[in-house]
This record gives sequence, C-alpha cells and structure tokens, in this order.
Amino acid sequence: MWLPLVVGVDGSPSSLSALDWAVDEAARLSLPLHLVHASMGPEDDVVLGTPEAARGKADALLASAVESAHLRNPDVKVTVEVVDAAPVRALLEGSHNASALVVGARGHGGLEALLLGSVSLAVAGRALCPVVVVRDGTSAPPEGVPHRILLGVEDAASSSAAVEFAFQMAEVRGQGVDAVTAWCCPALTSAAGPGRDAQLARHAETQLDEALHRSESKHPMVDVRRTVARGSARDILLRSSATTDLLVVGARRRRGRVGILLGKVNHAVLHYATCTVALVPQWETPEKL
Repeated sequence: MWLPLVVGVDGSPSSLSALDWAVDEAARLSLPLHLVHASMGPEDDVVLGTPEAARGKADALLASAVESAHLRNPDVKVTVEVVDAAPVRALLEGSHNASALVVGARGHGGLEALLLGSVSLAVAGRALCPVVVVRDGTSAPPEGVPHRILLGVEDAASSSAAVEFAFQMAEVRGQGVDAVTAWCCPALTSAAGPGRDAQLARHAETQLDEALHRSESKHPMVDVRRTVARGSARDILLRSSATTDLLVVGARRRRGRVGILLGKVNHAVLHYATCTVALVPQWETPEKL
C-alpha cells in the first residue's frame, strides 16, 4: 500500500466515525489521508443551494474534518477535495487513486431503518479499490476479546485479494487472522451421509489452505487460525463479527459489467455485521466470464 486512504466526508455522524477509523489506520500504515466531499446531492442535477453557498459549506465542513483528524493524530498528512458531482460518482472517482476507500455506513439520506445507506452500498459494489464501511460504535471489539481480523474465504481464485489485504492489515496492526470458510451438503443429493460430509469438509480445508498459502509465506509473523465450518457462510461470519473489529471479505468484479456487483454474503455482512467491514475487489479473469 502507498496510495492515500480516501475518506468520504459529508458531516454525518457515520462519516465522522469513518474519519476516525481512517486516521488511525493511516497512522499505522504510514499513509496520507485524502478527504473527499461531494458538492452535489444524491442526483447529479441537484445542487445543494447556490454554487457559492454549496462551496462555502463544503469548505467549512472539510476544514472541520481536517481539524478533527489533526486532533486525533497530528502526524497524519491530510489533503482535501471538493468534487462537483453526486456522492457516488465523487467517491468512485476517488477509488481510482486510493489504497482503500473509507465510508460511513450511513449518510444524510432518509429511511433510518436501513442499516446501510444507498451511497455506501453503491460504492461498495462498484469501487476499484478496497472499500471499508465503518459503522458507528464499531471501533473495537468488546473488552477482553483479542483483537484479530476476521477473514471470510471462499476459495483461492475468488479470495486472493481479500486474503492479502487482511494479512497486510494484520501485520501492521500486530494482530492475528481468523480465516473462516464454510461448506454445506447440497439439499438434493443421493450421496448424503457421514462419508460425503467428511469429503466436503476435507475439500473445504484444502481450498482454505490454498487460499492462505501465498500470504502466509509473505507474512510469516502473522498468527493464523483456521476455521472450517458446516453451514451458511453468511450466518457464520455474522455471528463471528461480534468478537472482532474488522471483517474482510472478497467482492467479485467482472470487467465490462455495470451496476452493483455484490453477492449474497457481501450484502449480508454490509447490512448486518456488527463490526467494520472491508470489501476487497477480486477481478475475475476473462476465462471465467
């Protein structure tokens, strides 16, 4: 990592939580922060007041954010940018030049019952770099719980980027990695039984070993714990999210495809995980398309 951490700032409590998280990580990673504010509303053609008023409000908001960042850690270099675009477009543009994009789980939008705002969801599904979604009050696991990074692994092909991201973060933080993969027996099969279950479990163990091998070799000081569990990956990760401060999962990306590219597990952890979630894009090769 050497590009800045880009943080979406809109003045909401969630964006302030995202800023605090990003300042701490930038200090650990020796990276600069780049704060981005969108001067337009949720729709590209809706300007928040007159251009002059919108610019003044944006400048004041970013100045306050910079002050907050420096109060939290004066050694972190901070730059700012006001982008004349709607929030999603502004943040996606920022993802082109970022080690990671950090956003709050909710912005200033309505529908408070939703656990993830529409801007954060759209960015998580389309950004070119890892996206970290910070939920209010998730800066640390409960007292007494070891600080370890929770890593959801599907297989080597679809999880390699997420695995490496998790190991890099763990190494810098001085933490371990809890790598989790799940397996389940198909509901309709004539080969169900203990033998079939054992075969599926061994296959999952092999897939997990293959996915972790390269990053384990590159980061030998990171302590790794493996968990191969029967059941739904979504349910297992959500339960485990209560005892960690960072959950890392891969997010498949297909070149040439438009729209939000998120799987069921991605959606579940973004909406319901009780910790900060990092989605790391995994670009599929042409052969898999």
